[in-house]
Formats: sequence, C-alpha cells, structure tokens
Amino acid sequence: MLKNQFLSSTIFTAAALTLASPVLAQDDTTDGQTGSEERRQVDTVTITATKTEENQQDVPVAVNAITGEDMREQEIGNFDDYIRYLANVNFGGRGPGQSTPYIRGMAVQPITVLLSGAQGTTPNVALYLDEQPVTAPGRNLDVYATDLNRIEVLAGPQGTLFGASSQAGTIRLITNQPDFSGVYGGFSASMGMTAHSDDFSHSTEAYVNVPVSDHLAFRGAFYNVFEAGYIDNVHGTFTTDPSINPLSQVGGGYASYEAADNAQLVEEDFNDSTYRGFRLSGTYLINDMWDFTVQHTQQTIEADGVFDYDPTVGDLEVTRFFPDSLEDTFGQTTWTLNGRLAMLDMVYTGGYLDREIDQSVDYTGYNNTGAFIDYYTCTYTNPAYIVNYGIDAQYITPGGRECLNPVKGATIHQDQSRQNHELRFSTPAEYRIRATFGAFYENFEIETQDDYWYLATPDLGFAPNAPISTAVQVNPATRPSGVAFFNDIRRTDEELAFFGEFEFDITDQLTLIAGARQYHREVDFEGSSNFADGIFQGSVNTDRGRDYDVNGGHTPNPLEMDDVITKFTAQYWVNDDIMIYATRSEGYRPGGWNRGGGIPSVNPMFPTVTATYDTDDVVNYEFGWKTTLADGLVQFNGNVYYIEWSDMQVSRFDPQNVSILTFIENAADSEIFGVEGDAVWLATDNLTLFGGFSYNNTELTSVQAQIAEIAPVGSELPQTPELQLTGRARYEWMVGQYDAFAQAGFQYASESYNSLILADRERQDSYVTADFSVGVARDNWSAGIFVENAFDERAELFINNQDDIRRINTNRPRTITFRVSADF
Repeated sequence: MLKNQFLSSTIFTAAALTLASPVLAQDDTTDGQTGSEERRQVDTVTITATKTEENQQDVPVAVNAITGEDMREQEIGNFDDYIRYLANVNFGGRGPGQSTPYIRGMAVQPITVLLSGAQGTTPNVALYLDEQPVTAPGRNLDVYATDLNRIEVLAGPQGTLFGASSQAGTIRLITNQPDFSGVYGGFSASMGMTAHSDDFSHSTEAYVNVPVSDHLAFRGAFYNVFEAGYIDNVHGTFTTDPSINPLSQVGGGYASYEAADNAQLVEEDFNDSTYRGFRLSGTYLINDMWDFTVQHTQQTIEADGVFDYDPTVGDLEVTRFFPDSLEDTFGQTTWTLNGRLAMLDMVYTGGYLDREIDQSVDYTGYNNTGAFIDYYTCTYTNPAYIVNYGIDAQYITPGGRECLNPVKGATIHQDQSRQNHELRFSTPAEYRIRATFGAFYENFEIETQDDYWYLATPDLGFAPNAPISTAVQVNPATRPSGVAFFNDIRRTDEELAFFGEFEFDITDQLTLIAGARQYHREVDFEGSSNFADGIFQGSVNTDRGRDYDVNGGHTPNPLEMDDVITKFTAQYWVNDDIMIYATRSEGYRPGGWNRGGGIPSVNPMFPTVTATYDTDDVVNYEFGWKTTLADGLVQFNGNVYYIEWSDMQVSRFDPQNVSILTFIENAADSEIFGVEGDAVWLATDNLTLFGGFSYNNTELTSVQAQIAEIAPVGSELPQTPELQLTGRARYEWMVGQYDAFAQAGFQYASESYNSLILADRERQDSYVTADFSVGVARDNWSAGIFVENAFDERAELFINNQDDIRRINTNRPRTITFRVSADF
C-alpha cells in the first residue's frame, strides 16, 4: 500500500511542479518595481554535501543548511536547540550529550546510557564535526554552536560518501576556518531567566581571526555557557514493593523492608549544565596550489540531575536517591591537506578524537524490576539451604528476612577514541564527466567501566569484587565493597572502505549520477561482566562472571562484515530555476556482539540470545525538487520518499527473562512513506517567512523477533510524529539610525509513540511551542531579547523508564534571554 502511495504522490508532485513553473517564474515588474531596481533575493548557501563545494540549490540531495546567521537569529546553542528547528528530525534522550537523533521517521528508541558502552547500537544518523565522523552509541557529541559556519542536515541514506550510520541521514557541523582577509573578531554575552528556576543562565562567547602573514592565518573560538536547572529533586522515601516484584520475598514467609530517604540529596533546580570549550585552528598556504590546516577542539560538559520528570511526583519534579551527575570531555585534533595533482583536486584529511565520560546515575527503581534483587538486598538467615540464587532460589528463613537499604546506582567511566583518515580526489567541476572517489579508514574504540552500586551488599557480607583474571581487562583493579556488578569491556570497530560517485551530463539539462561504497568492517568485543558472590567466599571475589572471549558464543576473533552499497540519481533541470531529481540509495549500520550472547533465558518461552546481531539495511526511493521562484523571492525545496527498512536492530532491556539484561536482535522490517519540504519567501522588502513540514506514514511490515516482545505488524514506528511543522517570520526595519527586527516562530509535532517494545509502548501527546524575539543593531553591535517556549508548553519528547521509573523528557520551560554582541 505504501508503494502505491509513493508512486501516486510522486506523479502528482512532478505534474504540479511542471504545470506551476511558468506561472511562478513571472517577470519581476508585477510588484510595481522596474527591472533595473535592485531587489532582494533568497540567499543561497554553499555546502559540501557531495564532498565538493556546490550551491545548495544545484545539489540533488535533500539538505537543510542552518547558517551561522540563522543560529544567531534563533539563539541556537546546543544539540537540542538546532534539532528543534528542523521539521523532519527528532531525537530521544536524557539530557546533554545523551541523545540519539532520528531522520525521516527511522526510529526505534534510544539505548539507556547505563549500557551505551557495553551494549549499545550504533545510531542510524551519522554525526560529523567537519570531516570526522563522531557518532557514538547513546551519546551524541553535543558540540556547542560557537563560531560555526553552518550545520548541514542531509536527509536519507548518505552511505556511499559518508559511510556507516549514514542510514537515515547525516548531520554535519561545519566550523569557520582561518582566512586571510584581515584581522577581525567578535564576542557575545547573554543572561537568561527560565520559568520554574531561581537561577540565571548566562553565556560568554568570542572568536578572533588573525592572519600573521600572506601564508599563515589563525582562528580561535572560546565559550563558557551555564544553563540553569528547572527540575527539582524533592524529598521522598522508597521501599521495595513485593507486590510489584515478589522476588524480593522468595520462599514466602515474613520479610521486613528498610526505607531509603533522599533528604541529603534534596535540591531545587538541580539539573543545571555547563558547556566550556575552545577551538584553535591554523592554515598555512604552502603555495598557490596547496594549503594545510590543523585544528584542535576542546570541550567539557558538566551536568547535574536529570532532564526528565516524574509526573507522579509533580510537574518538573523527581525523587532521586543516588547522586546524578555527568562530566563529558572531548578533545579533537584534525588536519587537512588541500591541493591539486594535475587535473585532480586532492584532499587528505585525518582526525583523532579522545572523549572521556564520567557519569553517576540513580536506578533505585530497579528494586521493583530486577529478578535478583533479593539476592543483593535481603538477609539470609540459614544460608546452608541456598540452592541457587535468583528466580530458582530456595531459602529457609525461620527468623524472617530483612531487606536492607534499597538504594542502587551506577558510576560509569567511559573512554572513546577514534582515528580516521580519508584520501579523496575530484575531477574539475566543468567537465562533462565528473567523479569524486577515494579511500577511508577508521578505528573506533570504547572502553567502559560500569560499576553498579547496591548499598545493602556490604552489610550482607559481600566481599570486594575483582574482574575475571583470565579475561582482557580495561581496569584490573578490585572494585570497592558495595559494587555488586560491573562491566569491564572494550569494543572496537575498524573499517576500510573505498567509495566513489560519478556524474555524467547526458545533456545540458540531464545528469546521471552513480555512487558505490565497498567496505570491510571488523567489530570486536572483549572483557568481562562480573557478579559479586562474596557471602561464602574469601576476602575478594574472583572469576565470577562472563569472559567475552570464551563465554556464550563469544570468541577472541572479531565479527567481520563486507558489503557494497550503491546510489543512483537522475537530475533534470526543467529550467534555470527548477531542478528535479530521482534517487535510489542504500544505507547500513554495522552489526555487533550481544553481551549476553549464548546465555539461555530463564523463561522457556524465550530461546537463547544470539551471540551476534547483523547489519540492518535501508533502500530509499525519493523524488525531489529544488526551486527558486518569483524571480528569486521564493525558494521551495522538497521531496517524496519511500523507504524499505529491513532487519531493524531493536534493543531490549529485560531484567526478568534473560540474566544478562540487555541485548539486540534484528527483530522486524518496516516501510516508511513520507513527504518533506522547506520554503523561504521574501514577502516584502522587510518581511521574510520561513517554513518547513514533514509527513511520515510508518508501518511495521514484518516481525521476526525471537526474544524482544515488540509491537505487532501494522504498528507505527516510535519517536515519529506523523506530521511536523515549523514556521518563522522575521520583520526588519529602520528606527532612526538603528536596524530593528522582530521575529516569531513555532514548532508543531503530532502524537507519536515512545517505544517499539510492547511493554513500554505508549502515546506521547502532540505539542505546539512558540518563540519570539526583538532587537536592534547599529554599526558593529547588536542587542536582542529572545523568548523560547513562550507559553511554557510541557512537550512529551521521550517517555521512558530507562531508570525503571517512568519519566518524561521535556523541553526547557519558558526562557527569556537578553543578548548583546559586537564585531570588530
């Protein structure tokens, strides 16, 4: 059915554009102006979506480009800000640096950050910082948007040029580079007030460009941003509830339950965050044909609290019993050599990224979910009668059991390192036959140490826990008493790929494009998961857990993947102002190892978890158009697409059926039919209108899940509103010697589901948010007032139970910001 909708809509759209084009491109004298008078036209943006510099309107790729000017006009700062203004991009997440983006409705649900390193799927949207891919499971690189030239959002599979994870699309953050035009710079400062918060947000940003000679120039950017919290950690108590999790009372009989009290952690507005960083770059002109640029970016995010609230506690309120904090630091060094070899333009670019994450998370709610809570929380009056632990445990407790302090939390230390190298060549743009081709190598490594604290275990006699002595070890140290379980895991992902796209101008109007990428990947998973069992053991636990070189179907050898993906495009210029194109493209994201591979389920209805999961694959068909109409006053771009998504990677957190808790399987197939578009209209000399829309009809067409209990065939995909709209109006005028502006914008999203997992699945409400701003400028300075979420709408962005207590991730409440900036 979706195929028929796609064909019908494609034919209709093509016909409409063809019929409309002569009317829309009328002579410019119809508004009373003569052809000799200077008129405004919609600005065009130079992009590098095809790895070469081209006008956005000339590229047969669906691209949304947010320019540096757009970011200033809309007060865009972090990841959540710039995603929110895009009509066909969504995200699910838990706060700064903990989100997963989705494009064109290709969503499942985010992996919990508690296991993003040990067992997390690679996102299906690739994130690039300049030329380096920086995609990571469950943890987007949340780069603050200081001195960015533009953000390019490429919708649809981009795998031939941008590789793995460019399956639903690619988001590229493009920084400003040193130039030789002169010494200049600028700064901005802001102060903001958020509803329901007693603190003030504030920021300071600056940049400077300095050419020191005809051959050498430097550029620097610096920022320090504090965003005030708006969620309160209120006083409360927690007691394990045997009616929810009867396993805390295994064997029957009497049990007493100690209550946890969070009085020491009570705090208003406890989810504040800070972004601090800088970027330094230098360009050396070797000669007239070659230049070399080196750049280093350094950033630290510090965040406290949580960014979702518990509606059973109150609006923007939670009750947390273990400290919640995050420190996320990365340093990225990149280098690029540009030049020309005979007729070929050559680019060699490389990069090294080092990222370190320290996070503390409360998951006391696990007491009412986990299958082994009683073993780690409750006393054993007569241990001689313990036959096993967990579901099959048998206890004789004539004196009754005492379930002690139920507080549980995790401390996560994760190191990510990534190096990549790309060498590519391009033929001259004026040639009738053109090509961009090259080779790419990447090595990405995650080392994670996830320590799970069960505060009752020291009183139960559990000894300190050591990693398996025969396993590969990230950290060989014995964990402190109280760490009842921990992961000590290294994941590596290595790729070598060859790619190319070739263009052939059949006529002056028709161009055919063919692209391919051949890749070889090796994915390895080593280390151990370690379980405390110290009640009857010596002073230190050893060799209790799973060695991921030998256990449950794991081997010391990496998982290897080889394939070729392709792209074919036909581009046709109806006239100088209207271009249409049709594309068939493919995308993929890599498979990997299941941490619990080969481990039998304790529930006989669910078979053994497979040791590995495969790539999931996408075939995308789209018809698109790019138009500049009404003599440059209107720009309207859009496309219609049909997507076949097969062997979807679905993650499942299962604390009852499978003892390893989290796994991934290729659980389903789906189809997506969609339409998206964006427009700019210079309505008058003073008024500019911007708009964007997306419609996505998503449907599960096949469910082959063996373990994950997911929604049935015919269900919608999660995190995907069927309809999304964005709009913005900007009016500029003169007030005496001052340039003034007023701006209003809105974002609308219809209802959506939060998850593909049946037990967690529920509807998220539709929402509308609105923003307003006014300001003035003169010469080289400007000042403005920006109102975000003016009506204090509480949007349901992601309903989740990732910490075993249902909470709602929402947008920032109404925030009023005053900003002043100057250039010199």
